[in-house]
Amino acid sequence: MDVDLTPDLSGRTALVTGSAVRVGRAVLLGLAAAGADVAVHHRSDPTAAAETASEAAAHDVETTVLKGDVTDPTAVDTLFETCEDTLGTVDILINAVGPLPQADWDDLSPTEWQETVAANLYSTYLCTRRALPAMRDQGWGRVVNFGVADARDDHALPRNLPYFIAKKGVLTFTRSVAYDTQDDGITVNAVSPYAVENTVTDPAAFPRGRPASFADVLAPILFFCSDAAAYLSGQNIAVDGGRLHEA
Repeated sequence: MDVDLTPDLSGRTALVTGSAVRVGRAVLLGLAAAGADVAVHHRSDPTAAAETASEAAAHDVETTVLKGDVTDPTAVDTLFETCEDTLGTVDILINAVGPLPQADWDDLSPTEWQETVAANLYSTYLCTRRALPAMRDQGWGRVVNFGVADARDDHALPRNLPYFIAKKGVLTFTRSVAYDTQDDGITVNAVSPYAVENTVTDPAAFPRGRPASFADVLAPILFFCSDAAAYLSGQNIAVDGGRLHEA
C-alpha cells in the first residue's frame, strides 16, 4: 500500500536557490505540490525559471521568479525583499545552489577556486543569514542546505577539491546554526546526495545500480520541512544508497 508522507505546507512561503532547473527545480515543485507558495530563483536562465514557476502554479499556489547572484550580499537582500513583497516572509529556505567544477585541484585557476567556494558555501551563509531574523520573529522556520555525501568524513580526492571543501563547510555551518537557533522554533538541516539522476555516467557505477532520483532527494527535504521533524536540527541525511567509498 502506498503511503503519502507529503506534509501540508499550505500558508508557507519557500525560497529555493537555483530552482529553475535540475534538482533545485524538482525540490521547488515538490514544495509547491505540498501547498507552499514558492519563489523560483535563477541567475541567468529566465526562460527556464518562468517555465518552472508556471508548472508550480498548477498546484494552485502563488509563485514568483527571482533573479540574482546569491554570492553578492546586496543581490541577496534584493532577492529576499522582492520575495517578501510578493509572497511574504520566507518560512522555508532551501540552499540548493552548488556548481561542481570537473577538474583536478591544481588545474583550477584561483578565480575558479574562489567562485566554487563562494557559490557552494558563501551563498548558503548569505541566504541563511538574511532569512533568520524573520523566522525568529515568527517562531518558525526551516532551512535545508545541500551538502555532498563524501563530505561526511575525511574522504578527499584531487578532483573537485574546492567543491568538497565547501560542502564540508556547509555541514559545519549547518550544525553551528542549528545550535544557535535551537530555542527559536527553527530547524537547520542538510541533505547530501552522492549523485543524482542528471549525472551522465554508467548507472552500474552507482549503489543499487542507479544514481539518486530527484524524488529520492526531495523526500528527506519534505520531511525536514514538516512539523513531524520539529525536534530534528543539525542533522544530515546522505542520499547515497548506502555507498561506501574506497579509502
